[in-house]
Amino acid sequence: MSSNALSELITYLEHISADVKRIEAEGEVALAEGGQTAFQACLEKKAKLLAGLAENAWVIVERLPDDAADGVAGRLEQFSMSASTALRLGSVFFMTALLYPEDHKPGDPNDLDAYIEELRGRGGL
Repeated sequence: MSSNALSELITYLEHISADVKRIEAEGEVALAEGGQTAFQACLEKKAKLLAGLAENAWVIVERLPDDAADGVAGRLEQFSMSASTALRLGSVFFMTALLYPEDHKPGDPNDLDAYIEELRGRGGL
């Protein structure tokens, strides 16, 4: 049961990651076309998606073994809290930087993708 929950969580996070990348790409196109308002709308959409991450994944996380569930819940809550803060501040810069560490290089995985890989490495927890 725990490996099913882990597999389900990974699949869910992969969908969120794909949505984030699609939204970011839409934002880049909007910005390139001079649409600052459309760009900001994309960033807000990205931040809202991430802000709901912990809550929306809770039904899966609670099926993980207790020793794993707490850590996973805490990590997802970090993603959600950062996004909620970015939304509250209305900071385009902060929303752009969500999921990207200061030393991020193009082509490197973002923090969510790195976490998905970490979860994959746990296998059966």
